[in-house]
Amino acid sequence: MTTRFAFYGRVSTEDNQDPEASRAWQLSRARALIEPHGGEIVMQFFDVDKSRSMPWPRRPYAAALIEELKDSARAFDAVVIGEPHRAFYGNQYSLTFPLFEHFRIALWVPEVGGPIDGANEAHDMIMGVFGGLSKGERNRIKIRVRAAMRAITATEGRWLGGRPPYGYELEDVGPHPNPAKAAEGKRLKRLVAHPVFSRVVKWIFAQYLAGKGRKDIAEELTRQGIPSPSASDPGRNRHRNQIAWSKSAVKVILENPRYTGYQVWNRQRKDEVLIDVNDVALGYTTKMSWNSRDEWIWSEEQAHDELVSLADYERAQEIRASRARGKYSKKGNPTRRPYAFRGCIRCGYCDRKLQGNWNNKQAYYRCRFPQEYALVNEIDHPKVVYLREAEVLDDLDGWLATAFAPSRIAATIDALAEQETDPAEAAAAEIRKQLATCDRQLKQYRGALDAGADPMEVTQWINEVKEKRARIEGQLRSGRRGDRIAKEEIIELLERSADLAQTVIKADPLEKADLYQQLGLKMTYYPQKQLVEARVIPEPPHVRSGCVRGGTETVTPNMIMLSGTLSFLAAT
Repeated sequence: MTTRFAFYGRVSTEDNQDPEASRAWQLSRARALIEPHGGEIVMQFFDVDKSRSMPWPRRPYAAALIEELKDSARAFDAVVIGEPHRAFYGNQYSLTFPLFEHFRIALWVPEVGGPIDGANEAHDMIMGVFGGLSKGERNRIKIRVRAAMRAITATEGRWLGGRPPYGYELEDVGPHPNPAKAAEGKRLKRLVAHPVFSRVVKWIFAQYLAGKGRKDIAEELTRQGIPSPSASDPGRNRHRNQIAWSKSAVKVILENPRYTGYQVWNRQRKDEVLIDVNDVALGYTTKMSWNSRDEWIWSEEQAHDELVSLADYERAQEIRASRARGKYSKKGNPTRRPYAFRGCIRCGYCDRKLQGNWNNKQAYYRCRFPQEYALVNEIDHPKVVYLREAEVLDDLDGWLATAFAPSRIAATIDALAEQETDPAEAAAAEIRKQLATCDRQLKQYRGALDAGADPMEVTQWINEVKEKRARIEGQLRSGRRGDRIAKEEIIELLERSADLAQTVIKADPLEKADLYQQLGLKMTYYPQKQLVEARVIPEPPHVRSGCVRGGTETVTPNMIMLSGTLSFLAAT
């Protein structure tokens, strides 16, 4: 008699591991365990790019497996795990296995040689040890990596990766000193002054030391048409506003010690904090925090081009400290506010996410774009945009209840199936953005010529950009239209979204924000019309690949391009 199994596996990152290769060897181990006993894998649940420290309920496919356990009509009789180190971390086994026992589903693990016996103390001890080893392995890796980065920074001043600061670009300085990495083609990099933007950094420090404020500097840079840090590298800053300089962009430049020519590491750290102190099983979330200056690691010697002297950098910090002194009072640890639309709502003027603001014991959302960005180009935007959450919340939940009502689902599916989608449109928009970047670069290089830069060198840059622009224009002309959305895809997505919509309507305010994001809610507030447009963008639990009944599911562009098809306008 054949026993039907569901397989669960996990791989942490796509950068350092091949997800398909990892899935293959974990599946191989699982099959080697169950096939001699007449077992057959009929369902697969495989999490990609999810840390082992993340509890099962927060991993998309682990959570889906738990939901399948609760279904009496489930398609499997037991679950097999290919590698317990990857499945369980810390005390996760003790928090998860009771569910298998409750629903009477056997959990098979290669290290046990078969199903785990909940009454067997040895089995319980073995799985607890694996959780501890998994946690210890992760911690040891973190300690080794940090120790190595500290030593490399201090003694070698080596560039450790990431994007170069504004005003610098990366230069190849030879093969990687690690023979294995060198064999893979990895190279060492070094910061060198950008021929144009390095002058901007020097000018910013000079103006600040002369007494100008950050907003005045941002206004002048915008007036002169100098690209901001986001605009100078738009491919890596798609989430940033690129039309003007902001005060915060000037602040980041003034604070960065690497302009002194020294390599500096450990300015920030990652802290793992409990998501909910009243429910430890939810695990931790990672937050970035700034370290105090005495924790920074400086290179012993200058490691790259100096844009600002160390003395001028220190003077700038003293000025910043003197201007900030007494400006802000210490408020202690803020209380977590239940902003239901956290991360879901944008401004209709500038398309930036609205910020939560608690006022008179109520949740508001605001956009202070003009106060943050230099608007000498006279962008049409109110000084402050405000929206009260209570004016929208009931209407939104009422719309969700109507749009996903059982009586409406069939009609919605038929309407969506008739719509044309264009999967290439997003790519075309990106290409147009690249063309605009080329135009800005051409303007910038011509300005460098007027400023006295080497004509031969600048002419070479201009020719390279022109060639790149011609290639991009060819890509834009060769774009193609997409196909209709498959009705089966719509049905699957909407059925999943309908269940989630009913959950979010009844949820506690503190839980609504996460549920709205899982649902795929996107909102835009148009103050000039006093309207809020809401859309639900159904999306599978994992946007790369995973398994459903019958085999592997691959996410297609059409499934993601259901955005904007479920929308409404509500007065606010």
